[in-house]
Amino acid sequence: MTVTPLKSVRPAVLAALIAGLAAPVFSQTRPSLNLYGSTGLIDMPSADVQPDGMLSITSSRFGPISRTTLNFQISERLSGSFRFLGIRDWNKNVGCLPACTGIDAFDTYYDRSFDLRYQILKEGKYLPSVAIGLQDFVGTGVIAGEYIVATKQLLPNVKVSAGLGWGRLGTNSPIGSPFGSRPDLVVGSGGNFNFGQWFRGPAAPFGGVEWAINDAWTFKAEYSSDAYAEEAGARRTFDRRSPLNLGLEYQYSELVRLGAYYMYGSEVGVAAHFFLNPKKRSGGGIIVSAPDSVAVRPSRQSDPDAWSSEWVTQTDAGDILRTNLGKRLSDDGIQVASISYNGSTAQVRIRNTIIDAEAQAVGRTARAMTNVMPASVETFEIVSVVNGMPVSKVTVRRSDLEALEFDSLATAKLLDRVTISSTPVSLNDGARETETYPRLTWSVGPYARLRLFDQNAPLKAGVGIQANARYEITPGLILSGKVTKQLVGNLDDRPPIPGRKLQPVRSANYFYDSLGDPAIETLSLSFYHKLAPEVYGRVSLGYLERMFGGISTEVLWMPTNRRWAIGAEVNYVAQRAPDQQFGFNLPAEMFDTDACGGVGQPACAAPSSYRVLTGHVSGYYKFDSGFHAQVDVGRYLAGDLGATLSINREFENGWKVGAFVTKTNVSSADFGSGSFDKGITLEIPFSAFSGKPTREVRSTVLRPFGRDGGQRLDVEGRLYGTVRDYRQDGLTEQWGRFWK
Repeated sequence: MTVTPLKSVRPAVLAALIAGLAAPVFSQTRPSLNLYGSTGLIDMPSADVQPDGMLSITSSRFGPISRTTLNFQISERLSGSFRFLGIRDWNKNVGCLPACTGIDAFDTYYDRSFDLRYQILKEGKYLPSVAIGLQDFVGTGVIAGEYIVATKQLLPNVKVSAGLGWGRLGTNSPIGSPFGSRPDLVVGSGGNFNFGQWFRGPAAPFGGVEWAINDAWTFKAEYSSDAYAEEAGARRTFDRRSPLNLGLEYQYSELVRLGAYYMYGSEVGVAAHFFLNPKKRSGGGIIVSAPDSVAVRPSRQSDPDAWSSEWVTQTDAGDILRTNLGKRLSDDGIQVASISYNGSTAQVRIRNTIIDAEAQAVGRTARAMTNVMPASVETFEIVSVVNGMPVSKVTVRRSDLEALEFDSLATAKLLDRVTISSTPVSLNDGARETETYPRLTWSVGPYARLRLFDQNAPLKAGVGIQANARYEITPGLILSGKVTKQLVGNLDDRPPIPGRKLQPVRSANYFYDSLGDPAIETLSLSFYHKLAPEVYGRVSLGYLERMFGGISTEVLWMPTNRRWAIGAEVNYVAQRAPDQQFGFNLPAEMFDTDACGGVGQPACAAPSSYRVLTGHVSGYYKFDSGFHAQVDVGRYLAGDLGATLSINREFENGWKVGAFVTKTNVSSADFGSGSFDKGITLEIPFSAFSGKPTREVRSTVLRPFGRDGGQRLDVEGRLYGTVRDYRQDGLTEQWGRFWK
């Protein structure tokens, strides 16, 4: 690339700085990111950290190098990144065209990488903050490096950083190898942890300065320790003339930061950073109707007749109470399933259909009950019912509601006084609704499907129309289905089909994307039943997901007042035909008949059908600060045996960010690129963008392109996700919304 000489750029930079003095002011409440999408300077890291829970997406480019990074501040000190890298002109100057092979076969080389960094020391009056980091610590090692860096605020608007880098961060003017030589990287299929290389080999210094000109503009300068030996050296994709980088960044808003840079004495770079804070609701919150006020009973002395319990002898009292309560709760999407009572206690069973916090649904029900129940009723028992199963019971005294409604500490005080407990297998139905079953709900709307990180392109997508239907036949018996029709997209662009030694349970997604249009993605009958006060069961039969159909059975033991749960699932399924209609015949083109002998596919001939018995034993545990862990051990769809570890951080408003890793008895060679399955998960409540209460969520998985090892059945309505929000820790962590 030909660029303007640096001395000619200076007037433009000066003009931008002057213009910035009149720019809109957006206070910089967080440290800036570098072109790698991690907290840092320009191409180098710093020791700063983002606010706890911050999620950011960075898209950057200079010369032939483009990076797209998802960064998450996992805790106050720990952050992680998932990155997709592209390097153009990869094989242009290596002398092998037009018959390049192996790693030289790509015009543009794409690579995925994961980073971790930890702030080991926070900045004090005299001491700097200090962080240690691993870059591309599990992957092909194309951008692998390690570092330790310190950052100090010298003036209110000036901070400096200095550090020492290893790996590719130790390639420019190294000062020695303090921890020994760095062994050669054995790439294999990629995706492996490179333990033996960490902090080994030559180390080189780097550093830089950040000057906050005002609340909107920041100037950066750095000395880079990365010589770009492969890109600028062996492959000559750009001309690296200097280790100095300069940059100017503009805080456009609290959610967007933009930057322009002069890189390595020859290239112009640009970057855009987008921030999302899962701790905050976008748009200022959700618009909901005002809750009922607590109706205070008259004193027993002033109105003794109101406190009489003779009303229980009235034959239609239950129907009247249920109808009146249902009217008050209908706008909140809370349905009254049934009600039972005596003179002093009333138990209401509710179904929450739209509120995304169970504590809020319970709170609104409790206040509505103060307006409906006779004065003699002192104890309210509110039972949440999910898919026909009574899950947990919240017992609250009416007098506590009356006393605490306007107390500044009402939330904490009421939580100390309520009781959250399990419920029996079946309940005395009392007065129950008769018009609900059977019940049909349906929706039609747009959908989008992404296919990420195949070897042809980083992103492929399809957009279309999706129809969903749910038919509740009786409590716990549900017939549901989903039909899709793609309108536009490039999912029919076939990626490279790798040589397979496993059944193509997921790597064949191209065939399902291109041939399944329109598609019956799911059509199943599910039965949910409570087997014991803290044991739940599910049986699902039909076309369970877009690639498999059969029968799925599950049981879950989830104590209401414990942090843990244990479940087991067994499935017998057959692989569906790629057209996603009603058949199970598989086309021969899905298979590479030259590769055989793997765990899931021992025969060399392409089979016309595939059936598998799969299942897992699962353990769940909730840690403090919203962290949840899940371990699944069992047999996967390709017939391989192994385990999956998933860790998620969940926020009060419904956001979930997590990571998972799966290791099975499939070798790295048989698994293919990436060596084993791993990825990032995101779950965003639809209410975060709609501004309206809803229980709908949008979820996605970011992983290296689809492989077949370590893949589970994607059945909807698994028990733990269905009922976990109703146990004690699920209710208490959202208890702040009880009074809303």
